[in-house]
Amino acid sequence: MSAVVRVSSGAQIRLIPPVVYFAPFTATWALQWWHPWTIPGANALSVAGLVLVAGAISLMIWAFVTLQRANTTVIPWEQVSAIVSSGPFRFSRNPIYLADVLTYIGGSLLIHSWWPLLILPGIVLVMRRQVIDREEQYLSERFGDAYTSYQLRVRRWL
Repeated sequence: MSAVVRVSSGAQIRLIPPVVYFAPFTATWALQWWHPWTIPGANALSVAGLVLVAGAISLMIWAFVTLQRANTTVIPWEQVSAIVSSGPFRFSRNPIYLADVLTYIGGSLLIHSWWPLLILPGIVLVMRRQVIDREEQYLSERFGDAYTSYQLRVRRWL
């Protein structure tokens, strides 16, 4: 008697990843206006923030294009058609989420505020537990040993 493994249509994710970063960032930006907690550094900080945001956006575009060329989706709750291990996925299993974190840090530097950085670990934890863990479970169910092999070769973040 063989067991039937039911694979869902996609990862069971109920969060929209960019919103997980954008909503708290916006709230902490407002907090910065009300009660400033400023990172010193003026122009150098702004330049570093711009470099991080530009690099993160480039990484995100590279990942999107790589997924598109593999004819699979970027939407985490939709069914994927392939394990993508080319482009930025050679270095990170989650280059888009890595780009989200880098954009968030760069934005924090641009607004010269400690507030967003204070809650970033909590945001990353939510992403890990509510998004990444669910994606990994789905991909393991969908692709089995092929995904396990990919996990062994490529780190989750970097």
